[in-house]
Amino acid sequence: MDAQISTCPALCRDCLSWWPDWRPPKAGRPRCPSCGGLRLLSHPELFSLSIAHMDCDAFYASVEKRDDPSLADKPLIIGGGKRGVVSTACYVARIRGVRSAMPMFKALELCPDAVVLRPRMEVYAAVSKQIRAMMDDLTPVIEPLSLDEAFLDLSGTERLHGAPPAVMLARLTRRMKDELGLTGSIGLSHNKFLAKVASDLDKPRGYSIIGRAQTADFLRDKPVRLIWGIGPAAQESLDRAGIRSFSDLLRWEKADLTARFGSMGTRLYHLARGEDFRSVSANEPVRSISNETTFFEDTSDPVILDGHLWRMAEKVSARAKAKGIAGRVVTLKLKRADHKILTRRISLRTPTQMADTLYRTARALLDQAEKQGPFRLLGCGLSDLVPDAQADTSGDLLDPGAESRARAERATDAIRNRFGTEAIMKGRTLR
Repeated sequence: MDAQISTCPALCRDCLSWWPDWRPPKAGRPRCPSCGGLRLLSHPELFSLSIAHMDCDAFYASVEKRDDPSLADKPLIIGGGKRGVVSTACYVARIRGVRSAMPMFKALELCPDAVVLRPRMEVYAAVSKQIRAMMDDLTPVIEPLSLDEAFLDLSGTERLHGAPPAVMLARLTRRMKDELGLTGSIGLSHNKFLAKVASDLDKPRGYSIIGRAQTADFLRDKPVRLIWGIGPAAQESLDRAGIRSFSDLLRWEKADLTARFGSMGTRLYHLARGEDFRSVSANEPVRSISNETTFFEDTSDPVILDGHLWRMAEKVSARAKAKGIAGRVVTLKLKRADHKILTRRISLRTPTQMADTLYRTARALLDQAEKQGPFRLLGCGLSDLVPDAQADTSGDLLDPGAESRARAERATDAIRNRFGTEAIMKGRTLR
């Protein structure tokens, strides 16, 4: 903290007391004046920032541990069978090196005593709705990124709530813990880019702040991979240009970055200076639903590809059903070993949210592209979305077995909603 600052806004994350002019002690770890707790948060700009990113902590795994207390202290992996991949892992497993999208066999080598559960997407979607309702109580300006994270803009809400945004965000995570048994991490800053960066700084149960005055110093020596969306291919391009840190980016002129990297270069120029002009997009309609995975090793194995494709179709279908929407366009995404991306789309006669229809349509697209492998990434999506009232629930009328498969899927959904996702599974899910 700046030595010239005698008082500073502060917030206790234990008892939620807050002070606009708290005076830090001259020595020792500060404690809350009200409850004596150690989770005291102070920052010169604490009560003047209003753009936040909330990210649930190991969401899928945390829901499973909440619902089955016997898993509380065990390493837990959510994912497929031995030939599947990790969807997410609890922090106990992450300490052992387990990461999302890692092949299951590799994860079990690192953590052989892990408990492995298949994802229950319907349950996670339902819990996500409960968290969203809590966010709605804070502000109408919410931009969900997935089931377990969202941006919030709390500008102008202090008069409504009688407390600054920072306090209301602490109340949000307290409410999530008390009512849902789940934790989340908060990032608070002056734009979306920095808010998302901040939310990753101190997980789990974190609350981190990046103020305007500290932005330049904070970013200077950080690696550019901190930027959301910089994947392996983009990192390779930046490495070839000698750009590994934000300080490297600062040496480039805007015109030179744009000439070399196109629109991404312009974005990099501004992000290097902590500038992000995007607003939090409230009530932005969902334009697509998708799921993808990057393989640990490039593959052309049709059994592996088929198993992954079915699981993706089920996840996309579950999200569409949870959101009450359907889609007219099915998309298949493939990335080859040389990083070339292949995208195939097909429009359906009527919108669908059925996993069977999505899988069979994407499978036909995969059959057309299979010989162009091996592949390092596979993805499946649904777009051109409409309310589910317009959806086809009977399947393709030209397919004699479609209607019976649709009835079976609806019955499966009903069973899973009552008894959990593992109550009934298709054989191909085990691949």
